[in-house]
Amino acid sequence: MTVMMIVQLCIVLLALYVGARYGSIALGAMSGIGLFVLVFAFGLKPGTPPVTVMFIIIAAVTCAGVLQASGGMDFLIQIAEKILRKNPSKITFLAPITTFFLTVLVGTGHVVYTLMPIICDISLRKGIRPERPCGVASVASQVGITCSPIAAAVTAFVAITNEATGMSVTITQVIAVTIPACLVGLFAASIYSNKRGLDLDKDPKFQARLADPETKEFMFGTVATTLDRELPKTAKWSVYIFMAAIATIVVLATFQSLLPEFPNKAGVMKPLSMALLIQIVMLATAALIILICKADPKKVVAGSVWQAGMVAVVAIYGIAWLSDTYFLFYKAEMMASMKGIVQAYPWSIAFVLFGVSVLINTQGGVVTSMLPLAYSLGIPFPVLLGVLPSVYGYFFIPNYPSDIATVSFDRSGTTVIGKYLLNHSFMAPGLISVFVSCIVGSIITVVIY
Repeated sequence: MTVMMIVQLCIVLLALYVGARYGSIALGAMSGIGLFVLVFAFGLKPGTPPVTVMFIIIAAVTCAGVLQASGGMDFLIQIAEKILRKNPSKITFLAPITTFFLTVLVGTGHVVYTLMPIICDISLRKGIRPERPCGVASVASQVGITCSPIAAAVTAFVAITNEATGMSVTITQVIAVTIPACLVGLFAASIYSNKRGLDLDKDPKFQARLADPETKEFMFGTVATTLDRELPKTAKWSVYIFMAAIATIVVLATFQSLLPEFPNKAGVMKPLSMALLIQIVMLATAALIILICKADPKKVVAGSVWQAGMVAVVAIYGIAWLSDTYFLFYKAEMMASMKGIVQAYPWSIAFVLFGVSVLINTQGGVVTSMLPLAYSLGIPFPVLLGVLPSVYGYFFIPNYPSDIATVSFDRSGTTVIGKYLLNHSFMAPGLISVFVSCIVGSIITVVIY
């Protein structure tokens, strides 16, 4: 690398670091400063904003936000709570499964905030160290993103792959690998978590908290539950409509002969693209839920799911545009310097994806910014699909909202961010889950492809 490449890379990394420190939409906004410096100070040609991916996220988040406003999200949370309360002794294994599938269904991990206090409450009353299910459940809520047919990471992976390779990869092909791979990874993390830390009756810190009357009242005085919440009758119907929409996307993505065809620029008839399919189905579904289930549009934009999704749009907008500008300008140099390594060890791209994720805190952003570079380096599609779970690395530094919230929800004080920052409750489950998932995913792709 030349001195100028290093200087400009430092500008990119600094913009991302500062944005991550401020959080929320600052990640995308600070990327704008980096972009401004690269274009106006160094003369780099601006890259292309990830418009298609942004539109997909907007459509999917709008639909999920309408589902939340209609009470459908609460209905799903109640189902998950019933499962957990019927099997409290198995909560370390069941909690991550419930948070994982909630994310798979709605395409965002932010839906689990209501469920996390319940997981803490059930484990505490059962005498199970809450850190055990809470740590792995928080990790699982983010692992599910690469397994959701409507999540930005998956849809971006499909769109970029098809554009870069000329293939006709479908969402079904992607989640057919990521779902089993990530479930095995989470199971491995749950096995580890099941015995981690001291039992509550042997933990001196917990016993000291228990001995204080006020702290004991804080821990056991109230019951965290959603089962006492009366939901409108239309809540179930909104879930049924939403599930039908996801099933429609999966079926049409699998059997593309059912899709309408249109001529491309060359005049060749091609089926409707996956990007447009998702946008059309999600927007139509949102409208149906509003019409049939009387969801209040004002509640949609005030809901946590829609707001978190719009933050993701701004983040991906800035991050992907900034990184595309830098990588596109130095594409030839990077290919020359990295080609030998990735040709000999193509799986090593997983470490790059993981490292970028630690920095930018968005899986969709990692895919959007790094996948074009990976394909330009000649890394095959099966390899990239196998290591796709490696785009989740932002548990490494515990500053992500789901992890911070989980620490707050655990009234026992066992789920912690350690004194040395990296010795926190999410590190081991996260590393085990990602490592095992990538190995299993790579094995699956070898067998299939």
